[in-house]
Amino acid sequence: MVTRPSRLHPPVECVRLHDIESGLDGVIAIHSTALGPGAGGCRFWSYPGLDEALADAMRLAEGMSYKNALAGLPFGGAKAVIRRPAGEFDRDALFRAFGRAVNELGGRYVTAEDVGTSVADMEQIAGVTRHVAGLPSSGDRAGGDPSPWTALGVFESMRAAAALTLDRDLAGLTVAVQGTGNVGADLCRRLADAGAHLVIADPESGRRDRLSHILGAKVVGTDEIAEVEADIFAPCALGGALTRDVARKLKARLVCGAANNQLASAEVAPLLMARGIAYAPDYVVNAGGIISVSAEYLGEDRSDVEARVAEIAPRVGTILERAAREARSPADVADEMAETMIAGASRAAA
Repeated sequence: MVTRPSRLHPPVECVRLHDIESGLDGVIAIHSTALGPGAGGCRFWSYPGLDEALADAMRLAEGMSYKNALAGLPFGGAKAVIRRPAGEFDRDALFRAFGRAVNELGGRYVTAEDVGTSVADMEQIAGVTRHVAGLPSSGDRAGGDPSPWTALGVFESMRAAAALTLDRDLAGLTVAVQGTGNVGADLCRRLADAGAHLVIADPESGRRDRLSHILGAKVVGTDEIAEVEADIFAPCALGGALTRDVARKLKARLVCGAANNQLASAEVAPLLMARGIAYAPDYVVNAGGIISVSAEYLGEDRSDVEARVAEIAPRVGTILERAAREARSPADVADEMAETMIAGASRAAA
């Protein structure tokens, strides 16, 4: 998991989630409210203990502060993580209990889907609080599953980054995709349509093999995907995919994927740079989902989402070009840009 030091203040609020009757156990971390209420999805995962859940929530919340700032959204950063109960449990009751906890924050936190949660879960939350998005959309209004917007932003960012760093279109390039969940699978379909060759890995063999059959993708093990012969590596699973060891062995010349917190430690970014591997900062690339969520919460239309998602790839291009010009890691450039925006908002509010 990422351990990059932040030049911002620590989280402004951490809320313990605990409800014995429903089995709710986890935490909400609100990292920054300089730009507006903390916004970020709810992750539902089998954490070994509360310490691991808290650490993940704090890292993810910080990433949301940076993501929302660079996406130009009127929101700070926050994240909820819930430990999946062992054995049987009432999922609807658990998410209603979570919704009540969100409601008690009075709008300081806005939740939505993340890894392990769905539109149906958001509907349960919406039964007890209005501070939720990712609900079924109606007509031209923004809403629904935000993952297609995430995949679109990643795809367009990858196209732009490949043109800048590899001087190639995606057609004919080999892309190694780690993770074929909602976003990863959508990205794979877009890449196949664009003429890219796919190598995929996922521990859930059913969805992986179905996708391979449909798209003609090569399947490799999850322990092999980062080292295959490929032009682009796309981490689309959980965070921490880019360890020092992976960075040393990576054969791809460009990293661009949907996962949050891809850099496992602070020294990975300069290591990638030293090896001539371009890195498209994850929280810039994968902002499509939160753009959709924010538009829904603000009562906007799909056209507003489309316009903001269309700005992601040019922003990635700007960061990569500036990084090359200044001989710096794109990760450092993006962090500096986001921190400047957040610090400016903090000073203005003081």
